[in-house]
Amino acid sequence: MGESVKHLFITGGVVSSLGKGITAASVALLLKQRGYNVFLQKLDPYLNVDPGTMSPYQHGEVYVTEDGAETDLDLGHYERFANVTCTKQSNYTTGRIYSAVIQRERMGGYLGGTVQVVPHVTDEIKNAILSCSDSGADIVITEIGGTAGDIESSPFLEALRQLRVELGPEKAVFLHLTLLPFLNASGELKTKPAQQSASIMRSIGIIPDVLICRTEVPMEEEHFKKLSLFCSVPRTAVIEERDVSDSIYEVPVELAKQGLDSLILKKFNLPENQLDLTEWEAMVSRAINPDCGEVRIAVVGKYMALRDAYKSVFEALSHGAVDQKLDLKIECIEAEDLQTGDLSEYFDGVDGILVPGGFGYRGLDGKIEAVKYARENNIPFFGICLGMQCVAIDAARNVAGLSDANSLEFDEDTPHPVISLMDEQKNVVNKGGTMRLGAFPCVLKDGSKAREAYGVSEVSERHRHRFEFNNEYREILDEAGLVLTGLSPDKSLVEVVERPDHKWFVAVQFHPEFKSRPLNPHPLFRSFVEAAFRGKRK
Repeated sequence: MGESVKHLFITGGVVSSLGKGITAASVALLLKQRGYNVFLQKLDPYLNVDPGTMSPYQHGEVYVTEDGAETDLDLGHYERFANVTCTKQSNYTTGRIYSAVIQRERMGGYLGGTVQVVPHVTDEIKNAILSCSDSGADIVITEIGGTAGDIESSPFLEALRQLRVELGPEKAVFLHLTLLPFLNASGELKTKPAQQSASIMRSIGIIPDVLICRTEVPMEEEHFKKLSLFCSVPRTAVIEERDVSDSIYEVPVELAKQGLDSLILKKFNLPENQLDLTEWEAMVSRAINPDCGEVRIAVVGKYMALRDAYKSVFEALSHGAVDQKLDLKIECIEAEDLQTGDLSEYFDGVDGILVPGGFGYRGLDGKIEAVKYARENNIPFFGICLGMQCVAIDAARNVAGLSDANSLEFDEDTPHPVISLMDEQKNVVNKGGTMRLGAFPCVLKDGSKAREAYGVSEVSERHRHRFEFNNEYREILDEAGLVLTGLSPDKSLVEVVERPDHKWFVAVQFHPEFKSRPLNPHPLFRSFVEAAFRGKRK
């Protein structure tokens, strides 16, 4: 099984954050639209076992898969672009690889031998890649994090070099993403950094089959020829990936125009089939030409200095707006700024307020103030994870009169713990990978905004949390106007709360942003954006 699977490896050079994830996702979309089953994975060279314990400022948001893996945010790009379902096999880190090797050594798995990077670590990396061969995919796309020349990524690149030899050139194709900087002073586009990154790859023993060139300005024919000559890549395999101005969803369309997907299939000796981007191009057109009006959404978070910390939230809002041909304007507000002063200056002209998830006490009071402002001013409101917990705290403090109400996460001595630690979390010591993670079912109440948005009575959504709505306060908060409209099937966990006397006020314990797609916006985000636009304040 899996013997016919093709492997596409995507590496990067010159600098980090070039967009390997967008490129991988775009290629996956194109190959899927040519009729192939695709599986994607990301290999990250950092020593953390997963990004679950990392600050969003370090690595952006933590993306959660259906089966409960805490992963790199690039998996969000994979799922959104290619409409695939990633799994625990989709993200391996150096920490995860080394943990497996060390555990095997402790159990005597190496028969007394000396454990080394080559072959033992590289074998583990190869096993991680080849494990995807049983996913039912025709083509596995593997993105390598980091930059060619990094010490951290060396074992991964060595493993890929070995795989190329073992699998053969028709089953292992290398795509190298590099940068062509434009020097304003001289008005020149420089190819030397790209040449040097390709040279680093050659020194490892890998000659890229395809060279993707990130650039701000159009390339001239001389640039294509020079890169072909000095990087040992055919002229037809040098692809320009120019910055797009309107939407990242333009990238696959631009790559298709240059025949990248056709080129890859030829390298694999696979039939090209017909490419159908009709729906995708229609969506891109709506994104570029939103002619039905403007909607302004305020997102109140604690990591606003790094937009990638809320990448999936922003994308899900975009999906809801694009679907309705609305021009979305997002106002990023630091929660700490709302803890003092007049909130109206921050929310003036805003049509909707969203409070996303997060961890730690910093900014909590600002988020609660945002909830209170939306409630009192009848502004459409959407709370996610911690945002939902802030809704419960606001209802307890400011409506039910429980002034000291709080979450046990932030105040272990609060007399009114409206948010408490889940029972199964009470004896958990390790922080990594131990939260309530992955997809769980939720039953929706008839007549609720959530039920109306979804159009079904039971849904499945992804979670990432330890603390939960305290059932002892259900009746008190219901009397404060907070209706429980979504529960776990056994009714033990509160998943959705609403205010029926409000234009649109919904808060959820789960993370719906992870399941939103540009061609299939998440129902709650679509409904929220629609309500914000419909209720625009004069």
